[in-house]
Amino acid sequence: MSDYADSRIECTDADVRIRGYYVPWCSKRIAYRSIRSIRRVEVGALTGRGRIWGTANPRYWANLDPRRPRKRVGFVLDTGRAVRAFLTPDDPAAFEAALSAHCEVPVERGRAVFL
Repeated sequence: MSDYADSRIECTDADVRIRGYYVPWCSKRIAYRSIRSIRRVEVGALTGRGRIWGTANPRYWANLDPRRPRKRVGFVLDTGRAVRAFLTPDDPAAFEAALSAHCEVPVERGRAVFL
């Protein structure tokens, strides 16, 4: 059962599943217990909206999302590793609610991410 699901991101009872993370045909799973911080950021022309997949900044990695140029909100999930996941869900409010229901860390409002 999913608390949140769109074409690229799914929040299950145990983890966040990200489709097309490293390569288009594979998924990445992030266990809720491994998330150290969650940051909600505005996505703009110079801060991720034009990046459909990957990164130019080695601290962040954006999963494959062909609809990212039309989105305004993204989330950065920090698991304590060198690279943080950058996600742009179709419904940011529902995604944030699903994360809040499973994670003990609060969702912070943060600065834009330069991808």
